[in-house]
Amino acid sequence: MTGTRIAALGHYQPAQVLTNADLAELVDTSDEWITSRVGIRTRHVAGPDEPVDEMAAHAAAKALATAGLAPTDIDLVVVATSTAIDRSPNTAARVAARLAMTSPATLDLNVVCAGFTHALATADHAVRAGSATRALVIGADKMTGITDWTDRTTCVLVGDGAGAAVVEAAPEGTDAIGPVLWGSVPEMGHAVRIEGTPPKFAQEGQAVYRWATTQLPPIARRVCERSGIAPEELAAVVLHQANLRIIEPVARKIGAVNAVIAKDVTESGNTSAASIPMALSKLVERGEVASGAPALLFGFGGNLSYAGQVVRIP
Repeated sequence: MTGTRIAALGHYQPAQVLTNADLAELVDTSDEWITSRVGIRTRHVAGPDEPVDEMAAHAAAKALATAGLAPTDIDLVVVATSTAIDRSPNTAARVAARLAMTSPATLDLNVVCAGFTHALATADHAVRAGSATRALVIGADKMTGITDWTDRTTCVLVGDGAGAAVVEAAPEGTDAIGPVLWGSVPEMGHAVRIEGTPPKFAQEGQAVYRWATTQLPPIARRVCERSGIAPEELAAVVLHQANLRIIEPVARKIGAVNAVIAKDVTESGNTSAASIPMALSKLVERGEVASGAPALLFGFGGNLSYAGQVVRIP
């Protein structure tokens, strides 16, 4: 077994920005109603000819450039998404083709909003076991493509984008990616749904809010324990960017009193599997967390699944 680390990060968002004022022209809502309930002010919207794999490839290319690597240096591509339209070729294979990679293993994971942290753990395990040497881990979703734009409880939440991380082998004993803690609440899986033909996003917002704010903080503290990190030692907390009214109380209950709390949801909305890598990439790009500092990543949502790990900032 070898160690692992995140070598670099990258993110991508479509150019079109949808404001709360724009949404007020579509449904019965207002800037005050949206910001007071979910904390979102803007979100980015992909065009009809901008599929999930294109956004994923942009984020991946940025991460590779930051790491000083070529696409051919990658032997595993793991994409977390729940909004890709086609089943085959999968999104990871299409990303590999867009970037002209050479014979990587390619797989998609659908764990909705907890997808990136599940994908990161999957790549971490593969590299530690020796079945991969360097992986691209991507979270990418086009939530606006599965949104009911007449439902003001959900259409105000969503945005599109992608985030990527390069995961590579590190010297034995290196724990720059800590052990994952993951699980789910199957009996409550109906609380967040993408169902039907065509598929549409729906959720039971109050049930999700109660679960997230009461059940997740002790689980997140256990994630820190597994890495031997006390919450007050964390330099950053990057939760799934679902809703500011969830992010703030959960972060407070974790006890990360010295950490920067990612709040990218205010400008990006809920981008599902893209939210954690995108928010982390932005924190690093802006220099808000130091290289080598510990950061808690914690995804939660669809299936009422969750997964988290403590990582060291590249």
